[in-house]
Amino acid sequence: MIKSRYILLSIAACVIVFLSSCSENTPTAETPSTPAANTTAQVKEASVHSGHGGKAKININSAILSELDKFEAKLGVPALSNKIQASRPYASPEDLVSKKVITQQQFDEIKDMVTVEEVVLSGEAKDVDYMTKLGLMKGHLLVAKELLEQNQPKQAEPHIGHPVEEIYVDVEEQLNERKVKEFKTNLVSLTDLVKSNPKDAKIKTNFTTSMANVDGAIAALPAEQRSKQEFVLQVINGLLDAANAEYGAAVAKGKITAPIEYQDSRGFVVYSHELYKTISSQMAQANPEAHKAIDTALTELLKVWPAAIPPIQAVKTPDDVTKLVKTIEENTQKVLEKTNTKAQN
Repeated sequence: MIKSRYILLSIAACVIVFLSSCSENTPTAETPSTPAANTTAQVKEASVHSGHGGKAKININSAILSELDKFEAKLGVPALSNKIQASRPYASPEDLVSKKVITQQQFDEIKDMVTVEEVVLSGEAKDVDYMTKLGLMKGHLLVAKELLEQNQPKQAEPHIGHPVEEIYVDVEEQLNERKVKEFKTNLVSLTDLVKSNPKDAKIKTNFTTSMANVDGAIAALPAEQRSKQEFVLQVINGLLDAANAEYGAAVAKGKITAPIEYQDSRGFVVYSHELYKTISSQMAQANPEAHKAIDTALTELLKVWPAAIPPIQAVKTPDDVTKLVKTIEENTQKVLEKTNTKAQN
């Protein structure tokens, strides 16, 4: 999509997954398409949930573009994410129709996914959300690095801009709470440098600093928590949820028609794979069947993005990618349920 889509927005719990036990004593928060997490999120309105085992809806007033891409992918309407964003604010979900963003028939297809209510996170849900947002930053920067190394600064430019233009504002409050030193300035400087002088030698140094800043922000979480398989799996599910939406918006009639979305999703999958390596041995020992399924699915997912510069023809369909993501989600669910059962006993 065009660069103008990347304005400052806030994420409405877009990347937290839920525990399916649905215990009355265990409140949960969920993402629009990721079904597993041990959370203690508080939701301002019960209507945010779509029933037993339902998933949190997407707040059309505050969701970032990768979340709005879920609507675009489901309805097959090019640039719908931008159109939704441009018509804000909405007093009710039905405003999508009254403002002529989509038709009534299209709204009927997605109405169970839409809300204008705010979701408030706490406890582990908040920590997962925090690390997932930083993981999205990492994914953007990883694919930007690939493109810069291939002497493609114009293609790298939006992916360097995404972390500061789209995500930083939403994670800024948590960064302050966790006493993480501000690094927005360096991200802005790097973005401006790539735009104005893509051959400047300072870019490499600034890029390394930016990546280290994101890693430092992640390190604000306790090391013990970051090494827990249950925690990492929740983050991976959030990243793959975003990747799935971006890929769905990137492909039309079997071809890659939106390179930026393709590249975004590649970065999220690559970082998810890196994260899984940190818990792979732990998973193999404690949950061998789930490990085998997740590891195989991640390996297959990586094949969907053979390079940072997209092929003309898509390697797999969005439905194929969704199936692989669901395999990972379902096996994540098994691990979380097993852990939850042990904790209750």
